[in-house]
Amino acid sequence: MASQIEIAAHLDLSDRQIRNLVADGVLPASRGRGGMDLDACRLAYIGYLRGLGSGQVKPEVPPTEVAGLDPLIEYKLMEERRGLTAAQRVGQENKNAVQARQLVPVDFSTFALSRMVEQIGSVLDTVTHKVKRKHPDIEVRHVEAMQREIALARNIASDLGDHLPEILDEYLATLDE
Repeated sequence: MASQIEIAAHLDLSDRQIRNLVADGVLPASRGRGGMDLDACRLAYIGYLRGLGSGQVKPEVPPTEVAGLDPLIEYKLMEERRGLTAAQRVGQENKNAVQARQLVPVDFSTFALSRMVEQIGSVLDTVTHKVKRKHPDIEVRHVEAMQREIALARNIASDLGDHLPEILDEYLATLDE
């Protein structure tokens, strides 16, 4: 039989911690003065530590109250996990919509539009030459007027990428109506 102080020294704990463990039912209570069973206390404490390690036993002092940690840390962690789960769900829904060809990625749209602008530009470059070949009697001022209009059209097409955000806002405004 051993006293609380002897049990505390044996388990490398304070005698206050021993009293708390006895009060919580972790360690067996003493039987009279100096009547704690050393072997039973050691086995009970080892079982308690194993339970803490496996998560089957809750610690007597919540970890959020130790060392000045935020008492709302578990709530905040849960909220972060909820937000992450929601973001993962939205990401997966977007991937599914792309695969179902219901959603077009912005990178693809920009790529496709730039390819289209290049093709339109190459066609517009040859318009005045083709018209002059088919109509050799056309005056130079008419060809120059066509070249100015074609240059204007090319500039509009090449600036399309810069105006995409405005066009998107305009499109989204039509959906709200």
